[in-house]
Amino acid sequence: MIKFPGWRAQNNEGPPDLDEVMRDLSRKINTLFGKGGGNQSNPQSGRSQPSNVNLPIVPILGVIALVWLATGFYIVDQGSLGVVQRFGKVADETTEPGPRWHLPYPIETVQVVNMEQVRRLEVGYRSSGEGSGGKTKVPKEALMLTEDENIIDLQFAVQYNLKNAKDYLFNNRSTDDAVMSAAETAIREVVGKNKLDDLLQKGLADTSERMQTILDSYKTGVKIISVSLQSAQPPEQVQEAFEDVNRANQDNQRQINEGQAYANDVIPKARGTASRLLAEAAGYKLKVESEARGNVSRFDQILAQYNNAPEVTRQRLYLDAQEQIMSSVSKVIVDQKSGNSLLYLPLDKLINATGADTVQQSQSMQSLNPQPEVAPAQPNAVERSRDAFRSRDRESR
Repeated sequence: MIKFPGWRAQNNEGPPDLDEVMRDLSRKINTLFGKGGGNQSNPQSGRSQPSNVNLPIVPILGVIALVWLATGFYIVDQGSLGVVQRFGKVADETTEPGPRWHLPYPIETVQVVNMEQVRRLEVGYRSSGEGSGGKTKVPKEALMLTEDENIIDLQFAVQYNLKNAKDYLFNNRSTDDAVMSAAETAIREVVGKNKLDDLLQKGLADTSERMQTILDSYKTGVKIISVSLQSAQPPEQVQEAFEDVNRANQDNQRQINEGQAYANDVIPKARGTASRLLAEAAGYKLKVESEARGNVSRFDQILAQYNNAPEVTRQRLYLDAQEQIMSSVSKVIVDQKSGNSLLYLPLDKLINATGADTVQQSQSMQSLNPQPEVAPAQPNAVERSRDAFRSRDRESR
């Protein structure tokens, strides 16, 4: 049994004498620093103690206190924050970058957290090393099920930093695991709502907001910067079949584009033609209506004149009708006074023949002489025929 100095035997047992223990501790400290209080006799051993030199205890304790206080100085780097804990409880304030001081351990402790450091997390693969460019697939993370019950192999990377130092230190044990879980949850939710063809052709929609919502609900203190898709492809076992499907889809899309281009060429033309026909129909309608209104107005005027002078108006109408009819048919002139023979003059054919001869003569003259010459004016046979016809008509009346 070990006994401390100053142990008082009471039936060989009992508590030690505290005063004696303190005196013995003081003597040992003085002995350690080379000073003693003179020769003292040990009542228990009866032997004399070596002389010790007494040292001042207060200055030594002061130096120790200064060293202890100096351990409270620390530096917070740029882009970092210091989180102070007082007796294990988080203090309300955080320390900004620069030289700082806190009450030394065990009263206060400080953890410096880098808030601006960009951390990278890989999901579905792992990089072999810096500069090597190799990748190792992680099928457990990469394989996901789509809406049409197909499997897709997705590999993506998440970049994040911190936005709350206290939540980062005390609300989660492993930040990477929390970000990994949130990333897989958000990606699998998006993949489960889309078909395989859409994911392969259009890619993956941005899921950073969904991840941020999940992480904020757990108060992890993490801020998602970006989510970059590395690859999206079907599993290796069915890669060739999917390539055939992709080629067929591309051919289908090409034909659709060609058809759309043809439609874009034909439809505007058809619409233009329809607009033109509608415009022509509207113009024809307006023309017919205008002519009808004009005929009605002219008929009303003729009726008024007919009521005033019936014989003159009737004769005038007859002459106008004959002039309109004779202008659109072949002309035949019959001499009724001389009954010996019938004179037939096809005036329209004579006019055409006369015009054709004139054109041939002018062409021949132009071929012989490069300088054009003006043909002599011929008598107007048409006007003479009309005058003769009118005079004979008046005589017959």
